[in-house]
Amino acid sequence: MDIAVIGAGHAGIEAALAAARLGCETAVFAINLDSVGNMPCNPSIGGTSKGHLVREIDALGGEMGRAADRCTLQTRMLNTGKGPAVHSLRAQIDRRRYSALMKKTLEEQERLMLIQAEIVALTRDDAGLWHLTTRLEAEYTASCVVIATGTFLGGKIFVGDVSFESGPDGMFPATFLAASLKKLGLPTRRFKTGTPPRVNRRSVDFTQLDVQHGDAHIVPFSFDNQVEIKNTEVCYITYTGEETKRVIMENLHRSPLYGGKIDGVGPRYCPSIEDKMVRFAEKERHQLFIEPCGADTEEMYIQGLSSSLPEEVQMAFLHTIKGLEHAQVMRTAYAIEYDCVDPLAMGASLEFHDFAGLFGAGQFNGSSGYEEAAAQGLVAGINAARKVKGQEPVLLDRAGSYIGTLIDDLVTKGCSDPYRMMTSRSEYRLLLRQDNADRRLTPLGYEIGLIGEKRWQRFQTKLRQIAEESERVRLAVIHPSEEVNRMLVSRETSPLETGVRMIELLKRPQVSYADLAPFDQNRPDLPDEVFEQVEISIKYEGYLKRQEAQVAEMRRLEVKKLPKDLDYSTVVGLRLEAVEKLNRVRPENIGQASRISGVSPADISVLLIRLASKK
Repeated sequence: MDIAVIGAGHAGIEAALAAARLGCETAVFAINLDSVGNMPCNPSIGGTSKGHLVREIDALGGEMGRAADRCTLQTRMLNTGKGPAVHSLRAQIDRRRYSALMKKTLEEQERLMLIQAEIVALTRDDAGLWHLTTRLEAEYTASCVVIATGTFLGGKIFVGDVSFESGPDGMFPATFLAASLKKLGLPTRRFKTGTPPRVNRRSVDFTQLDVQHGDAHIVPFSFDNQVEIKNTEVCYITYTGEETKRVIMENLHRSPLYGGKIDGVGPRYCPSIEDKMVRFAEKERHQLFIEPCGADTEEMYIQGLSSSLPEEVQMAFLHTIKGLEHAQVMRTAYAIEYDCVDPLAMGASLEFHDFAGLFGAGQFNGSSGYEEAAAQGLVAGINAARKVKGQEPVLLDRAGSYIGTLIDDLVTKGCSDPYRMMTSRSEYRLLLRQDNADRRLTPLGYEIGLIGEKRWQRFQTKLRQIAEESERVRLAVIHPSEEVNRMLVSRETSPLETGVRMIELLKRPQVSYADLAPFDQNRPDLPDEVFEQVEISIKYEGYLKRQEAQVAEMRRLEVKKLPKDLDYSTVVGLRLEAVEKLNRVRPENIGQASRISGVSPADISVLLIRLASKK
């Protein structure tokens, strides 16, 4: 085969589909086919900045957004009280339906084999072919391999004093493969994550909980969505209290996290409830979300209550929470420790520097989250396919996408704890909004071959509508009238004395497209997303131009390529720390080198002089 993908979680799915759709004979291996597209942590997709990733995956031709739209139970746009840069879509997902849909998608994909097998060894022969050995002693060969093992690799479960080797949700762990990768020479380390308990719906007292409804105006993840999305479920909010804190703190010594039993580093931005009680001791309460796991199950997930405390302690603090006083636990919370790789060992294509044809994606690369995993899987699958075909890799930069920011952070800065995407990680977030992901990335998806002709034509129609509406708004005039001025005054902005071009009114922060609709006599019948794009470009024109100038400066450095085989110890004038970091990261260009911790502006000047002299 051309490409083998180890793991069929969110990273493995995108990697396998991308490789097969680009014409490569591909196989994806899962320890258990019931784990395909599993959501062991939480039954939702998207969220702050994560929604950006999902829409970028979709814009490039990936599958996650399309599948999420088909399995949505409730959808909400987060951060609408702030600017468009941080608006993020989040959907509650039917986890079993999502898993089944993704499994069927893999099964139906041409040039793709879905195989239940545990890969126990990975080796490379002198000809550069990769050999994969299964637990049943079958052997497969591939030109390229994508490792997307999630939390299975060397997985170990912790609940109080109890610990045992396991993958998530009671699956077998990938223990032998972990040893094989270490023998191969990959730089691995231990990370940790966890899940909250699941409870039976009929044991929850909803009368004491705050109800959280979905949005009336539903926005899909996929720009090419063809299905009707409905909010069929509601979510609920409750809070921990002083009694919850007392129970946890009295049993803190029984937590493996604080008892020294867990060696792995946990996620900084998604701590367990016991970790929250210690780190935020001044807080009187912590918000919890009670969310459905599916339409055909009574199982409910308690977001924000991740724990590794003993089972009886979990029961005790759970019953101190309003609405959960008599909750029946269906699945106990647990922590899971697993092996992952140091992402500094790979380049921006997600191929390892020292192992040609070997790629990494998802939690194996040190990240956390389904969305981060899927984004990396898509890039790894694309670049594995392009390597098989002898093509140059696709390298996404920080100014073009959150996916590019994610990968650049991982392979340039590394991560000391599970990496989670946030809007604050991007210095160009006003340009990288979720609403314009298709305008930024669909041309690339089309060029690569993941966007079909029909979708491309629909995208071209949208671009034409945006251009035509922008021109119309520039020329259209709104004349003063009693109704117009009453609206303007109600929005706390000055009334009109003479006719004003519509674009000038839209530049006012207090006035929206919707406000002007009753007075816009020639308003065309266009999709809401077209009006949204025009309005954002008008209102934020100055800020957008400023960020575009910053991008131009950044890309001026990005085009200055560094030789892949450059030994930085031979570059006179570099500091020892810079030599060490540069030889380890092996940056693609000057821009990437400038973002490496420990490389100073003086070191960058030395590199620029070296490049100039070699020219």
